[in-house]
Amino acid sequence: MSERRVIYLDHAATTRVDPRVVEAMLPYFTERYGNASAIYSLGREARQALDQARAGVAEVFNCSPKEIVFTSCGTESDNLAIRGVAWMNRERGDHIITSSIEHHAVSHTCEQLEKQFGFNVTYVPVDEYGRVDPGDVEKATTDGTVLISIMYANNEVGTIEPISEIGEIARNYGIPFHTDAVQAAGSLSLDVQELNVDLLTLSSHKFYGPKGVGVLYVREGLGLMPVQTGGGHENDLRSGTENVPYIVGLAKALTLVEERREEESQRLAALRDHLTDGVLSSIPHSRLMGHPSERLPNNANFVFEHVEGEGILLSLDMQGIAASSGSACSTGSAGPSHVLLAMGVQPSVAHGSVRMTLGRENTEEDVDRVLGVLPGIVERLRALSPLYAG
Repeated sequence: MSERRVIYLDHAATTRVDPRVVEAMLPYFTERYGNASAIYSLGREARQALDQARAGVAEVFNCSPKEIVFTSCGTESDNLAIRGVAWMNRERGDHIITSSIEHHAVSHTCEQLEKQFGFNVTYVPVDEYGRVDPGDVEKATTDGTVLISIMYANNEVGTIEPISEIGEIARNYGIPFHTDAVQAAGSLSLDVQELNVDLLTLSSHKFYGPKGVGVLYVREGLGLMPVQTGGGHENDLRSGTENVPYIVGLAKALTLVEERREEESQRLAALRDHLTDGVLSSIPHSRLMGHPSERLPNNANFVFEHVEGEGILLSLDMQGIAASSGSACSTGSAGPSHVLLAMGVQPSVAHGSVRMTLGRENTEEDVDRVLGVLPGIVERLRALSPLYAG
């Protein structure tokens, strides 16, 4: 008897590596294993692969290959962008602007700069949909502002931020602008010229590439103090022997998702709307979190009153359905989502959060399966709650 297929609805956390990506990576583990800094043929082969990967990413970003820096993950890229700009410009000022809903790779880095290095950080608010008002960003700027960092799309509720408008404000004031775009690849344009960004972060495993490799776009001429020093790799910004097979995998994965971005986004948005309509119509006291239209095509985040999200997730898992309660990097946290709290959701309600993020393998039958079991799960759990009167 074959095992039941898992319905995977946590693509915002990670994705299955595309077999075509694995195929592209394999030669650089065994046949072309040279160090890209070596001058002999094996090293030159590795360097050529590295250069081709850099050019491929640059084409998607609409930038120069020399503006691409490869890292180990999105978190490292965020850290390098924020600390690198802050430390390089310390004599100019000590003020950073970010939002109240950033991924912890951004928010915790800003908090560390604030608490341990004396920087001042402004956390601009969001509205009930999790959207930043560009006017609030402009109001927060001072003569000492050295960096603005606002995410492109929220990893929990899927809201897309007005990055281009914020970037235009930053440019008018001469302030470097960073965006964490980890959730955007495969769904939104990554054209850094249109987005008006100076730094942009991606992580390979969010778009069917391998874990353990990321990328940071750094606009040419922007001063950045390296966090990691050593042999001067990656244009002196990120020392360490380049992880050639994983970098090749990242570039291949990014090219593949970009080729089908519009078509796949439309398909996923239709599945998401089917899921959303079904949940809201069949489960009382349920709400969709995030912006109703300016949101990622694959993201559906719900709160269910009078029930714990963790209980729903465990029950779904027993039915062969994998979902999450928010950021994968915060799993196990006892408190409710900081994103939902920033959006004005009451803590008691925020505890009932469930995030479902669709991907290329999901089908309408998968959504129908979820809609077939989720109402009963919520009803059963609510029946156990002394706070629920029906």
